[in-house]
Amino acid sequence: MDADKQKTSISYHYTFTFPDGRTKEFDVKLDAVTLALIRQKDPLYAQWAKLSYHQCSICPLHVAASEYCPVAVSLEELVEFFKDSISYEEVDVTIRTEARMYTRHVSLQKGVSSLLGIYMVTTGCPVMEKLKPMVRFHLPFASPEETMYRVISMYLFAQYFIYKEGGKPDWDLEDLVKIYNDIKIVNQSFFERLSALQIQDASLNALAILHNFANYVTFAIDDDMLQRIKLTFDAYLTDKKVQPAR
Repeated sequence: MDADKQKTSISYHYTFTFPDGRTKEFDVKLDAVTLALIRQKDPLYAQWAKLSYHQCSICPLHVAASEYCPVAVSLEELVEFFKDSISYEEVDVTIRTEARMYTRHVSLQKGVSSLLGIYMVTTGCPVMEKLKPMVRFHLPFASPEETMYRVISMYLFAQYFIYKEGGKPDWDLEDLVKIYNDIKIVNQSFFERLSALQIQDASLNALAILHNFANYVTFAIDDDMLQRIKLTFDAYLTDKKVQPAR
């Protein structure tokens, strides 16, 4: 059997190294099939993690069935560790995967944002899980342009599978904007949730970076942007052009 088919989990190992030599490691494990977060230990179940605490206005979950917000529970360790950290503090961040290693000297907010993005889409949130396929090919510190390309590629893959299942695909990307508008609501609600804790701004600004990416996506999905991407596919389109009748 192929070795990849035998894997039960996918790992992303983040190491933050501070100027004073301190380190903090986060070992993120995902189910290899579902990409759902595999919790390494029991969460703390802080009061701010309750579903009713600044619950997102579009949240489809109900307190009677889900006492705690799945995203908030998964972020407890991260938020607790960085609660006294300043966003602009410089750190070295190393991300190890089975295929490669990334290392970059960045502001703490950028490093935390990269990790935060994984947690938010793999914990079972019905809104955020629309982005879960991107986690399988996680690209730390991606530029807005790289993120846009990955988002559209993911979304069109989804439409292909919808088409193969007999559904009606959205080739015009109309629903992609709605997905990201919903994600912006979640980001804003989480910003309010964390702001109420009166913590330092590392986690808050990390979330703001994700929110800015969501804004970029909703504003950038237009004909001009798609036309610029289209130019790179000329080799495909040339063969499909209608030839003049003879």
